[in-house]
Amino acid sequence: MKEERPTVRILAISGSLRAASSNTALLRAAVLLAPEGVQITVYDGLGELPHFNPDLEVAEPPVVTEFRRLIRTSDGLLISSPEYAHGVPGVLKNALDWLVGGDEFIGKPVALLNASPRATHAQASLRETVTTMSGRIVDEACIAVPLLAQNLSEADIASDPEMSETIRAAVAAFSQALDGGVYDEHR
Repeated sequence: MKEERPTVRILAISGSLRAASSNTALLRAAVLLAPEGVQITVYDGLGELPHFNPDLEVAEPPVVTEFRRLIRTSDGLLISSPEYAHGVPGVLKNALDWLVGGDEFIGKPVALLNASPRATHAQASLRETVTTMSGRIVDEACIAVPLLAQNLSEADIASDPEMSETIRAAVAAFSQALDGGVYDEHR
């Protein structure tokens, strides 16, 4: 009897709160294009997280506890973020700040997706933040997909041969890195 491999669980976080966000569409396209055995869940609670305040860590709000649980139980994170004034949006940085005092992010594999190849400052800043927090960037899974001003849905992105191949390859590289034993420590 063939041993069934566990599902690789990836949490996807968009740094944008916009309803028509190209970063969120990129992550949702990754959900559609994920290979068998890979489950990608797009986190939709970014805007609900309160402003980070170390005084609240003692009795943290339930939404923060749930966010930490999702990070802890995921095998890896896909993060796609816009660039605002050469930086990462405050809501994304706020979410990451909530994780600094815990251990759920330490060693967590992270792939950075970019919906605008021009957003180099935010990507560099995000890379620095993730590395400082002891996250592990999986470079072979980090991609830029030029979606700027195209207003494409996840279905449009997933049906485009060039974009879908780029996303498939990134998700496959990420899941292979996770399947290589990195995520087994969380099981």
